[in-house]
Amino acid sequence: MLGDSLSAAYGIPESAGWVALLGERLKQRKSNYTVVNASISGETTAGGAARIGKALASTQPSIVIVQLGANDGLRGLPVTEMKKNLTAIVQASRREGARVVLVGMQLPPNYGVPYVNQFRAAFADVAREERVTLVPFLLQGLDKRELFQADDLHPTAAAQPILLENVWRKLAAMVLAGPK
Repeated sequence: MLGDSLSAAYGIPESAGWVALLGERLKQRKSNYTVVNASISGETTAGGAARIGKALASTQPSIVIVQLGANDGLRGLPVTEMKKNLTAIVQASRREGARVVLVGMQLPPNYGVPYVNQFRAAFADVAREERVTLVPFLLQGLDKRELFQADDLHPTAAAQPILLENVWRKLAAMVLAGPK
């Protein structure tokens, strides 16, 4: 799992985060997979691209879930750079034999319609161009204010099972198919 604070369980116990819940689900299903959470709060796609090689070398994953881009968007960084970085992460993962799940993100409308639309489309573009699985929007279904912490950005512990289901819908087939 290569992500940012949304996958690093920011503001909640790590054991309550959706990535930890994924690990528990895999154990319950007696899967041969284990979860390594290489998520860092505040991470951008550039940071992820810079450290993907080391992360792949140390873990040798069968599947890489990439959940990056939110911080790029919140900082108003160029969407073209984000796409380039996501593509580099996906390609590095695939070169090492890993299957990839790319997790999309969306921005609030105050960033302007053109930027918001380009940002949202970037994830689908990379997934299509690189032929990898796409989770369209990690926070899909979090439509109640109480599912977010006081910062209005980070989901609460109560929201984490929803995030898990959003990813699981796309990840389950890979897990059930077993390692490549």
